[in-house]
Amino acid sequence: MVGLAWLILAGPAQAQMQVLRFAPLPMQDAEAVVREFRPLLAFLEARLGVRFEIDYSTDYGEILEKFRSGEVDLAYLGPLPYVELRDRDDAVEPLVVFREPDGQAHYTCSVVMFADDRQPLGALAGQSVALTQPLSTCGYLAVKALLRPAGVRLEHTRYDYLGRHDEVALAVVRGDYQAGGMKTHIARRYEHLGLVRVAETGPLPGFALVANARTVTPELQAGLRGALMSVHPGERPEDAELVTEWGEPLRHGVETVSDEDYEPVRRLRDEVPIPGQGREDWGLGGVGGNRSQHED
Repeated sequence: MVGLAWLILAGPAQAQMQVLRFAPLPMQDAEAVVREFRPLLAFLEARLGVRFEIDYSTDYGEILEKFRSGEVDLAYLGPLPYVELRDRDDAVEPLVVFREPDGQAHYTCSVVMFADDRQPLGALAGQSVALTQPLSTCGYLAVKALLRPAGVRLEHTRYDYLGRHDEVALAVVRGDYQAGGMKTHIARRYEHLGLVRVAETGPLPGFALVANARTVTPELQAGLRGALMSVHPGERPEDAELVTEWGEPLRHGVETVSDEDYEPVRRLRDEVPIPGQGREDWGLGGVGGNRSQHED
């Protein structure tokens, strides 16, 4: 998989600063992801006197491997990647969870279709379904759970993993797939193109900033948490102005988080086994890109 790094700030005066390698999930293309995170990381650099590098990988499993090997110090993870990593690695320390645009520290996943081609969920057997990645909460995990009440088994559809949420949205809009699974908030961005949400999960714990306890000291963890917790964009006009350039998923404030908050995701994962789960490779059997993985 491709791994790219951007140095957020550089210069001789910063040569002695501690460098923290940060890995975001590739929910959009690399330029969009860097654009969303750059201002937030610049804020943390100014507050804490550190320097950030963004390490962008296209595969969720690659990010988790880098974390375990110490190549990544901090990561922005959704609930399923978090629990998969935490269940294998005690060095994962959740620092904060980011609030969604509605101010809640949780989000939902949706099954989407193109408005002109909308069908009942029960008609999806044998049809094409676009998914994100095996380790994406809104991928196989959420879509299978949403199809189950309609009497459709996901493995009886023709599903493909496309990678990013925006790729799923555009593939459904183009008519390449009858349906797709993605984060509800991102789906809303494509409503003007005719994307409609036909099913939605209940609340899932939000996206978290997690630290690698092997490489990030408790003091620095506390500093990162404190800096983010000090920003209250919904309460202070100066903070609302501060976050205007932060990515839309990042500018609504944060809350404290603990591992216990993710127990609902663990239960859902146990109820909806993902093909290949439990194998040593984080890619869940090598599934990724534009390849399908179907159960017998």
